[in-house]
Order: sequence, then structure tokens, then C-alpha cells
Amino acid sequence: MLGWLSLPVMGLIKETLALMRKDLLLEWRGKYALSGILLYVFSTVFIIYTSFEEVEPKAWNTLFWVVLLFASISAIVKSFVQENSPRQLYYYSLTNPIAVILSKTLYNIGLLMVVSLLTWACFALMAGNAVKDNSQFFLALFLGSVGLSITFTFVAAIAGKADHSATLQAIMSFPLVLPILLTLIRLSANALRLEQDSSISDDIAILAGIDLLSLGMALLLFPFLWRE
Repeated sequence: MLGWLSLPVMGLIKETLALMRKDLLLEWRGKYALSGILLYVFSTVFIIYTSFEEVEPKAWNTLFWVVLLFASISAIVKSFVQENSPRQLYYYSLTNPIAVILSKTLYNIGLLMVVSLLTWACFALMAGNAVKDNSQFFLALFLGSVGLSITFTFVAAIAGKADHSATLQAIMSFPLVLPILLTLIRLSANALRLEQDSSISDDIAILAGIDLLSLGMALLLFPFLWRE
């Protein structure tokens, strides 16, 4: 069996939690990235509020995911770019690559969930809350945050190994996040009662399947990328 898969589960969990704690401490000390994301979300929603006298539910649905998409990119693009070569070499000598990608992914899921809820709160406060089915909308928000976090984290890992990483990340991310976004828009449109879709459970299953497939591919391929 491959060496990185032979690490005991408890050891893998401890390494993952330790790396997540490190990322959280770095974020707490800096605060620049999260503050910039929150400023972007608030200012964008405020511009939407001042530009439209009334935001129709269909426009609300579209604008919400557009704002959240760019906020997600801003939040996750720094995942591996900020790790310089000496630090990566230090991690390589101490940690398991599975723990590294898991810690980055779980941290970004938590961060994106916070950003998603704050984005919804800003929209509800300034543009009105168009959501009719809260449970379905927040389920879509959770599955979307998971899917976007996994995809952007793995793409950031690939882009971090190359020059012009921001350009590469944008090019690689678009075809990967497109099916996630299309499914999310259908789910949230149903939650806003813009349409009545009898196959909503199929959309939820598809979105969950995409998330699991993306996570599996990241766990499988990242160790090979880590060795380069």
C-alpha cells in the first residue's frame, strides 16, 4: 500500500487538526484576508441595494451566487500561494500529504460557510430575504460551500506549483465549478419558489456526488503533486 495511506487514522486526525489550528492562528493574526472578503461582500451588496429600487427574486438568486463565487475565489486563492518553498519543504519533512490537503479543505469549508452566511445576511438586510424554504436554501448553501471549497483548494494546490498561478487557477476552476453552480442555482431557485422542480432530490444527490467525487480526486492526486 502507498506510504501516505498507511498512516494510522488517529495520527492523520491529529496532523489535520494541528494544521487547521495553524491556519486559523495565521488568519487570526493577519485578519487582512477575511476583512478584505467581508468588505468586498458588504460593498457589493450595498451597490446592488443602491442600484435597484427592488431586487426581484430571480435577480436576487443570480446576484447572490455571483457575489459568493467571487468571494470564494478571494477566500481560497491564497491557500497554497502563501506557502513559500522553505515552508513547504518543512511540511514535506514532517506531515502526511493527506493531512495537508484535508486541513486546507476543511479550513476553507468552514471559512466559506462563514462567508456564505454573512453574504446571505447582507442580502437579507439590504435587498430583502427572498428565500421561502430556509431548510432547502441552507442545505444548498452547505453543499455549495463544500463543493466550491474542495474544487478551489485543489486547484490552488496545482496553481501554487506554477508561475502565473492566479491566471492558471481562473482557467482551471471555471469548467470544474460550472456544474456545481448550475445545480446550486436550480436548488436555490426552488427554495425561492421561482420554480417547482419535482426532481429536487436528484439535484441534491448530484451535488453531494460531485462533492464526494471532487474530494476523492483531491485525496488521490494531491500526494503525487506534493512530491513534485
